[in-house]
This record gives sequence, structure tokens and C-alpha cells, in this order.
Amino acid sequence: MDFLEEELKKKLKFNLQEQEIIKKLGIKHEVFLPLLFSLKFGGNWSYKTKKDSVRLMAIKDKVTRYDPEEKLGHTLETIYLFSNPVVLKEEGRVLRLEKCSEKQEREIVKRPYKVVIDGEDIIKAVLDPSSLKIRVKHIQGPLTLEGSTAYGVSHEMDHLNESEGEERKCLWDFSYEINDS
Repeated sequence: MDFLEEELKKKLKFNLQEQEIIKKLGIKHEVFLPLLFSLKFGGNWSYKTKKDSVRLMAIKDKVTRYDPEEKLGHTLETIYLFSNPVVLKEEGRVLRLEKCSEKQEREIVKRPYKVVIDGEDIIKAVLDPSSLKIRVKHIQGPLTLEGSTAYGVSHEMDHLNESEGEERKCLWDFSYEINDS
């Protein structure tokens, strides 16, 4: 068996597992899309179904576990898939540069440092590169998310709510400065 044939078999097996997990979770295929995109392409994703007007959002959180004595570690990726997400509370404000796939350049945005979020349904998927497992389950909200995970929630909620917010400055509004100290 050649390399391409082996790769094709792995991909087909993985796709069959996806179909099985969707069935076991008791959800529609389109509901799984943002989670699938986050798994396959990385990042956070949001999507509105046309048929049912369900708002879906997948948010990724990363945690690295490292043993300094062994000098080994791995990064767990946790993806939360929210159906009809609702932000219950926001705390703090952080200015940051963001690049959205819909825009040409990075923009300065204001994001909350912490969010409390809930949804009609929440699915948690944890990718563990040390065991090659993706553990998936339904969980209860609300969830409290901080830092880059909270920024991701705010960004994707902007997409779901189709809100642009205030006029934003971009990278071209910055100026260089030499720091001699």
C-alpha cells in the first residue's frame, strides 16, 4: 500500500468517526460545522444556520502541560461549541490588534478580559496530542472564560450579531519609535 492510499484510508476513517460522534451527540450535521472547522483549520468559528436560524460558535482554548524535570510537555486544545450563545457578563477592557478573515488588515479592537457565557447546548471537545484522542461531551453552562478565549468569544459574537462596533484604527495608524534605553 502506498503513502497516498494510506493517507486516504486514515481520512476516510476519521470522517466516519465524525459521523458517528455527531449521531452519538444527538445533533444535526450543520451544528457540528464550527467545531469541525476549529479542529481541522484551527481558530474560532461562528456560523448561523439558514434553515433553523441557530447561531453556532466554536471557541478554542489552549493549555500547555510541561514537566520541567522531564523537559517534556503537550498542549491540550479545548474547543467549546455553543448553540445560541448568550454573553451574560463581561468584565474589563483590553485593547488589542486583531486580524479577521473578512478584513484586509489588523485592527485595534476593545475586548473584554473576562466573559460569562451560556448557550442552549454546549459541547466540549478536548484534543490531546499525547494520546491522539478527541474527548467530546455535553456540558452545562454558564462558563467563565478569560484572556484570549474571552477575546475570541467577543470577536465571534460580533460576527453572529453582525455588529462592527465603533470605527477602528488599524496597524497603519501606528508610528515607529526608537527606544534608546
